[in-house]
Order: sequence, then C-alpha cells, then structure tokens
Amino acid sequence: MLLFDNVTKKYNDKITALEDVHFTVDKGEFFFLIGPSGAGKTTLLRLLIKEEVPTSGSIFFDKIEVPKLPNKLLPNYRQRLGIVFQDIKLLPTKTLEENIAFALDIIGKEDKEIKETTEYLLETVGLQDRRNLFPEQLSGGEQQRGAIARALASNPEMLVADEPTGNLDPDNAFQILDILKKINNSGTTVMVISHDRDIVNQMKTRVIKIVEGKIVSDTKGDYDSFKAVKKHKQEKKEEPKEVFGGLDKDIQEIFEKAKIDNMDMVLNLTGADLENLKFSKKQKESLEKYVSNYLNNKK
Repeated sequence: MLLFDNVTKKYNDKITALEDVHFTVDKGEFFFLIGPSGAGKTTLLRLLIKEEVPTSGSIFFDKIEVPKLPNKLLPNYRQRLGIVFQDIKLLPTKTLEENIAFALDIIGKEDKEIKETTEYLLETVGLQDRRNLFPEQLSGGEQQRGAIARALASNPEMLVADEPTGNLDPDNAFQILDILKKINNSGTTVMVISHDRDIVNQMKTRVIKIVEGKIVSDTKGDYDSFKAVKKHKQEKKEEPKEVFGGLDKDIQEIFEKAKIDNMDMVLNLTGADLENLKFSKKQKESLEKYVSNYLNNKK
C-alpha cells in the first residue's frame, strides 16, 4: 500500500532530514514510527502528504507516485489519508459536530449523508454527548478524539496520527489507543507517530525506529525491541535524459532529483514548490521565460 523507496531529503549541504529511508506498508497494517525529536518523523509525514518533495528517491501510495502528483490532484489524494496532526487543528469557532460536518461538506457530501456520517463518527469516538461543545470546552483527550473523528470523515484508506497521546494522562492515552485499534480492525491502515513507550508496549505490533534521519530498526515488539535493517540495494541509476531541451542545465538537475519529468508537472509547480526545490531568483526567472516560450509555441 505504501512504499518509501530510498528517500533522502536535504534542506541544504549541512542539513539532511532523511537519508535512504526505505520501508513498505501492507494494507490493513497497524504500526508505530518512533524516534527522538529531530529524527525526521515530521519530515516523513510532510513528504507523505506532499507538502515537500524528496531530494532523491520516491514515495508510492497504492499506484500513485506521490512526488510526481500534479497539484490539482493533491486534494483527491489527501482525502485517501486521514491525518491527525499533533496540534489537533480543530476549528475554534465551530462546535465538535460542526467541525466533523464541515470536513464532510468540503468533500461534497449531501446533507443527509453528512448528518448520518457525523452521528456515526461521534459514536465511534464516544463523544455523542459533547457534540455541541466548542474545542476550548473539551478536555485534551476529547479534543484528540474529535480530531480523529474529523480525520475519518473522508473514509480514508490510511490514518496517520502524529503524537496522539503526547499530552494526555495514561487513562486518556489508552482510550485513544482503543479507538485506533477499533479503526484498524475495520480495515483502515494505521500509522502512529509516537514517543509514548507505554502505548507502543501495549500494542506489541510493528515498530519502525528512526534516528538522525535513518531507519535503524524495523521489528515487531516493544518500544525498545531492536532489529537492525539491511541497507536496501538501489537499482543502477540511468544517465539523466534530455527531457527539457533548451532549459538551463542546473534547473534540469533539480528536476531530475525531484522526479519532475514532463511539462504537465512543471506547469503545476507553485511558488511554494519552487521555494522547497531551492530555486534561486535567477533560476525562477529563467524557468518563467522557458514556460512562457513553451506556452506561446503551443498556440
């Protein structure tokens, strides 16, 4: 279902957030991604939802090569992922019920389905009696359960929970774990990014450990279980092909690393994408001129 294929992410010559990260996830798995602060867990999540692109390597979700996905298709792709962010992100001006209903509304559900699904999701996380409260009126555990319910609104194939028990007491933490187990038992793949040794030990499931941007262990068991991973062999790299005739060589090299190999992908690049790809002002101007000439020749 998911493949990180020798993914490296560098921000500059001195900062490498991820290095040769390689792992696969099967449909229906429940697994933890653990590691100290700064290990690269958040970068991995940002790459999964294409907030950033790898410096090298690639990411595949089902049959989608994520870094090559055109920006106009990103919303549909992200609906296949349910993300519970560390800072929760419930809308403060809407009640819990309205937060969930809003998530359904923006993906185009009809009023009847919104009502029925909202009711089902509130029941799933045990918050039927808190539906009319605003986020600030909910406890930390209730907010987290509400965020899980909202993340499930699009019926995602994979749920990713980033530190879902980080600020909770043990009772609330295990309540969240029970909800995640129930979601997984229904067929949804679940990935939990966590520092919480107790909940990892409770599950005794797959644990991927990342340290300084590298996966050092991938095994089944407790938080401290360890099984070193073998370095994945990369296929012999072919010489870069001349895809963009007439485009500056340094820009072609950037595109090669980012797996950008056709004009449709170039035309979908945003200003934020160019920033992430570390384009200089001169390179941006050169690319703009190249795209302009390309579009004029198509007329």
